[in-house]
Amino acid sequence: MNTTTEIIKVENLKRKFNGFTAVDSISFAVKKGEVFGFLGPNGAGKTTTINMLCTLLRPTSGQAFVACCDVAKEPNRVRKEIGIIFQDPSLDDRLTAEDNLKFHGYLYNMDHRVIEARIKDVLTLVELYDRRKDYVKKFSGGMKRRLEIARGLLHQPKLLFLDEPTLGLDPQTRAHIWEYILKMRQEHNLSIFMTTHYMQEAEVCDRVAIIDHGKIVDLDAPANLKSKYNETTLEGVFLKITGKDIRPQAGESAWTQWMRRT
Repeated sequence: MNTTTEIIKVENLKRKFNGFTAVDSISFAVKKGEVFGFLGPNGAGKTTTINMLCTLLRPTSGQAFVACCDVAKEPNRVRKEIGIIFQDPSLDDRLTAEDNLKFHGYLYNMDHRVIEARIKDVLTLVELYDRRKDYVKKFSGGMKRRLEIARGLLHQPKLLFLDEPTLGLDPQTRAHIWEYILKMRQEHNLSIFMTTHYMQEAEVCDRVAIIDHGKIVDLDAPANLKSKYNETTLEGVFLKITGKDIRPQAGESAWTQWMRRT
């Protein structure tokens, strides 16, 4: 593996469930500092792939390296290098914003003085420092999402996983959240691996991979994909590749699995 330019390296990764192949021998790499989109219909295999990369699931076969660490052999090292913002709500509404972040810092065995400094940094970044003493149950959906981003960045990960980061948010809040995310990428060379069903969001990615039926169908920069498939939008490319049939909803909570392993 090229340890100088790649934050993720996947080689023939496969995952089966009781004989069903959810992810079918996929291979790809994500460069350091890259915003990488992982797109696919419901049930295409993207959540299973993310769960393997985040050490929530063991691969059936193949290999995956995150920040030069083998996800199967070095899961604890992988977890120290990544931040995760799952689609499902994962904050404790009964705690303050500050206490949610402190708890996260304790899970990562951070020094309390470092935790205090980082809380100020990340809450200032997402414009919530003045609300640090407020209970999360009083927050709007957009504020909770910003707090989850702050929590994901608290331990200064090299790679941030975003699973539908702006689902259900209004356009103004989505724009602000992307402003925070891209600012961190620019200032700290943060690598970002994201899923989204908002194709306009995927346009900001340096490259996108489209997965369907467990296989990566295509991978390239958005502009190159639009040119290749003679489409003016990434949504047009996505529909041309994956079809227009409605897919069943997927619904497992990755956060619960993550907390059991942290």
